[in-house]
Amino acid sequence: MSTVPDRPPLLQMALRVEHDIFVVRQRGREVAAAVGLEHQDQVRVATALSEVARDLLGMVGGADVTFHLDETPDGRRHLRVDLLPVRPLPSGRYEPQSGAVARLVDSLGTIGVGRDTVVRMSRRVPVTAQALTPERLAELRTELGQSTPGSALDELAAQNQQLIATLDEVREQRDELAVLNEELQETNRGVLALYGQLSEELEETNRGVVALYAELDEKSAQLRAASESKSRFLANVSHELRAPVTAIIGLGRLLADSASDPLTREQAQQVELIRSSAADLLTLVNELLDLAKAESGRIEVNWSEVDLRPIFGQLRGTLRALAAGRPVELEVEEPPSATLRTDEVLLGQVLRNLLHNGLKFTERGEVRLRAHLRDDRWVLTVTDTGPGIAPELHDRIFEEFYQVPGVTRAGGTGLGLPYARRLTTLLGGTLELTSEPGRGSTFTVTLPVGGA
Repeated sequence: MSTVPDRPPLLQMALRVEHDIFVVRQRGREVAAAVGLEHQDQVRVATALSEVARDLLGMVGGADVTFHLDETPDGRRHLRVDLLPVRPLPSGRYEPQSGAVARLVDSLGTIGVGRDTVVRMSRRVPVTAQALTPERLAELRTELGQSTPGSALDELAAQNQQLIATLDEVREQRDELAVLNEELQETNRGVLALYGQLSEELEETNRGVVALYAELDEKSAQLRAASESKSRFLANVSHELRAPVTAIIGLGRLLADSASDPLTREQAQQVELIRSSAADLLTLVNELLDLAKAESGRIEVNWSEVDLRPIFGQLRGTLRALAAGRPVELEVEEPPSATLRTDEVLLGQVLRNLLHNGLKFTERGEVRLRAHLRDDRWVLTVTDTGPGIAPELHDRIFEEFYQVPGVTRAGGTGLGLPYARRLTTLLGGTLELTSEPGRGSTFTVTLPVGGA
């Protein structure tokens, strides 16, 4: 593969001790994201890099790691990582201990550079990725050089998040889902014993990630057939997790109770962190259960003639408290005196979800709900004066677990909008988004007057 003349490297670092493996993995993911690799490819590069780094640390005591962005004369770009061993490789060759590593990147092998033997891997950058000018590359080098790597605990947390995201993509046979559930339980037990077993648990998780992505690449043709099994799995796991999570919340309240033995300030902060994390997890479990019900078709629509005015009045009363004390007004306009054939409960869930999202992400201005008839269809719109969403992200926000970059500080799981769209579809309607950055957002629910 011929390339244009070498550019300065994006980043250089040393691999000398075991902790450096975590840093190499984190840096690999950061560089992959900076040059435009998609999320799955970022994880593949980081996983392959950490496996190779672990091998070289054990074989020759470490390496010097250099990241490059190569470009061929026809405009194709590749992320290249060179690992120069600190001591010569035995027999001058390198074979990864895990055979699945080579499948995570486009190429992996050894080459001669002068008198040295270098381990080199590369991954192609998608043609859809934004082109990087020399000025932007210089900025990236500066940003990567000045950024501070996170701790091993941060990296483990990132890997746990990647495993949770992968659950939504892997739809295997029932026996494969049982194996995956066992690995997740093992990972959770490792988190509880983190301070004593961090290195050992991270190796186990890393091997699981390598095997997981290798199986994902090989069995992508079976994903549709496993959709029903995935829905049953989500529903069963959500039911099983509710009880222990609720128990954790209760124990946290008991520890923080003034009637219990007094806690130190540090202990009180840790207990509050446990309660907050458990509450977030319970919200995620409930939303997973709702989504699983919608996917499996277990939600039955109770069709009836529904007057919009009581629904709008209830939403106005229950959600007004969310805007209290903030420079945001909730405006629910009185709908016309007319009815439609639908499910009152499901429609209320859809509108409540959209209004709650609007209030959560709008810092000032207003969130407005209105309804009007257009031909033989009802059009219900929720408009806010929030930050807005770029057009290229309009479809992605309806993907499960996806959150718009830059606004995740408001919290959430990324399941509310996908669930609202599924309910709208069950009611025979559509849910669409109109939005631009800086101009707010409008979610439009369109329903037939006579039902589906």
